[in-house]
Amino acid sequence: MSPAKASQLAGGSKDLIRNILRFPDKQPTIATLKAISQVLKVRWEWLADGGGSPTGEGTYQVPVMGYIGAGGEIMPEFEQVPPEGLDQIDLPFPVPPQIIGLGVKGISMMPAYKDGDAVLVWKDQKMATEHYLGEEAAVRTSDGRRFLKELQRGTDRGAYNLHSYNAPLIENVGIEWVGEIYLTVKAPVIRRMAQSQRAAETRRQNRLDLETDGMDELSLDKRA
Repeated sequence: MSPAKASQLAGGSKDLIRNILRFPDKQPTIATLKAISQVLKVRWEWLADGGGSPTGEGTYQVPVMGYIGAGGEIMPEFEQVPPEGLDQIDLPFPVPPQIIGLGVKGISMMPAYKDGDAVLVWKDQKMATEHYLGEEAAVRTSDGRRFLKELQRGTDRGAYNLHSYNAPLIENVGIEWVGEIYLTVKAPVIRRMAQSQRAAETRRQNRLDLETDGMDELSLDKRA
C-alpha cells in the first residue's frame, strides 16, 4: 500500500503520512496516529515513539520463574511459583515464547553473574539429560530443588553432580528437568529498557494530557 493510499484511508489528505515524515518536529495528534495505525495494522504507540513491537505480537516480556541466590540455588521451590511467574523481565528484543527468566539476586554468583542479571532458559527440556554434561544449565532435582549449575556425571548409576565455583559440590542427585540456557541479559540492559519504557509512557501521557486539556465533558442528554 502506498503512503498516499494509506493517508486517504486514514481520513486525511494523500500527503498526510508524507508530511509527517518530512516534518518530524510537527507531532501529529493521537487521533491521527490511531487512524493511521488502524490502516497499517500497527500500534499507534509504536508510531508515536518507536517503542516496543510494531504489531504487539513480539514477545518482549519474559516471566520470571525464580531467583538465583547463594550457591546457585533457585528460589522459591518450583511448586510455589504461579504459572504466570513471579514478575516479568522487559527485553528490547523478542525471544521465543517458550523462554522463561531467572533473576540473579546478590553477589554470590560473581564474577559470572551479577546482581540484577537475568538468565533466560528454555521452559521445556530439549535433549536427554546426559547431553548437557559439562554445561551450565538450570536444573530441577528429584527432591524438587532447583539450581543453576554445571552438570557433571555422578558415581551412582543415573545420578549427576552439580558443580559451581562458589559452592560445595552437590553429589549424586537425580535430575528431573534441565533448562538449557538461551541467553544471559546483563543488569544494565534491563535497567535501560525499564527506563526507556517509563520515558515512553510519560511522553504518551503528556501528549494525551495536552490534547485533552480544557475539554469539558458533555452531557449525553443535553438538548440543542
